[in-house]
Amino acid sequence: MRTKSEKSPLKAFMKQRRMGLNDFIQKISTNNYNCKQNEVQSILNISQPQEPELLNGNPSPPPSPSQQINLGPSSNPHAKPSDFQFLKIIGKGSFGKVLLARHKVDEKFYAVKVLQKKAILKKKEEKHIMSERNVLLKNVKHPFLVGLHFSFQTASRLYFILDYINGGELFYHLQRERCFLEPRARFYAAEIASALGYLHSLNIVYRDLKPENILLDSQGHIVLTDFGLCKENIEPNGTTSTFCGTPEYLAPEVIHKQPYDRTVDWWCLGAVLYEMLYGLPPFYSRNTAEMYDNILKKPLQLKPNITNSARNLLEGLLQKDRTKRLGAKNDFMEIKNHIFFSPINWDDLINKKITPPFNPNVSGPSDLQHFDPEFTEEPIPNSIGQSPDGILITASIKEAADAFMGFSYAPPMESFL
Repeated sequence: MRTKSEKSPLKAFMKQRRMGLNDFIQKISTNNYNCKQNEVQSILNISQPQEPELLNGNPSPPPSPSQQINLGPSSNPHAKPSDFQFLKIIGKGSFGKVLLARHKVDEKFYAVKVLQKKAILKKKEEKHIMSERNVLLKNVKHPFLVGLHFSFQTASRLYFILDYINGGELFYHLQRERCFLEPRARFYAAEIASALGYLHSLNIVYRDLKPENILLDSQGHIVLTDFGLCKENIEPNGTTSTFCGTPEYLAPEVIHKQPYDRTVDWWCLGAVLYEMLYGLPPFYSRNTAEMYDNILKKPLQLKPNITNSARNLLEGLLQKDRTKRLGAKNDFMEIKNHIFFSPINWDDLINKKITPPFNPNVSGPSDLQHFDPEFTEEPIPNSIGQSPDGILITASIKEAADAFMGFSYAPPMESFL
């Protein structure tokens, strides 16, 4: 049992972990740490995009047609906010909230991700939101990826209707238990690797693997969520160069601002596995700029309390040279065939025939024991459940509405019968 003094810095670490990358860069740019690496200085000097509403002190003009993301019709006649009874807030992010909701007709429970259009436009994140929608549409019922039932929008908000997963974030369980025994860490790593391998087979690079984006379902299987940073259309030998991700998990090539490929996901898997075994990410420092230096230059240090196969896997995944990283030659097959995973029957894994090492023991959909009370005790804004009839459409609301043409998604009609 940790003492109160031990918990306090850990809690600060947990809060900091939820910081967005732009906020993170602004924070460390004011940090007086003397960065040793030119790459870190370069990151700190990245200019932040001007916020639309603050441009020259005047409201920004409407987005030009080239800035709009038009994927087709923008209405979903089968869904609106008032179709749902919103019960609890179960998560929060940069652009909105995730709520537990019950559909008033089919009485099923869903996780509803509600995003503010103005907040998205202010940070120029439309492409990431549309990318999330596109990737969710491609998730053809993979057992370890969250499913999208449908999506719709009002003049001011976007709504994703998702699988409701209430076993808690892996982050939450790590916070409570500090670290996991190797068999439990292996089980989670195998299910995560299976999900990443599937995304790679669709030429999608995930780019934001971290314990906060890994949920446990009611039986204890993992479910990967939050596809906003996914990059589509990356062929097996293809690369991209966008600087994005979560600071603790950025691969060296991303910090170097070099082109990178799908092996960034295997680096992140190594970082998550390391954290499951040791309690903190591999190159973590409370001084965030120093952490970047560590990722770039510091050798991987492994304490002797893990097996040789775990050590070998971590060394392979956390290889700073991406061309030598495990997965660089044959992607998921290299991870799948590693000796660390020899106890795993992959056919049984994908069919959920392996009993999870931990059962969240939830009594039903209303059991919120694994959600942070900071979220669940917050009152739900009445406007979230209101359909837009009768709302005054201002110029800024119309601008926001026009920027997300094609967001809405309705499955075949039989899904609504």
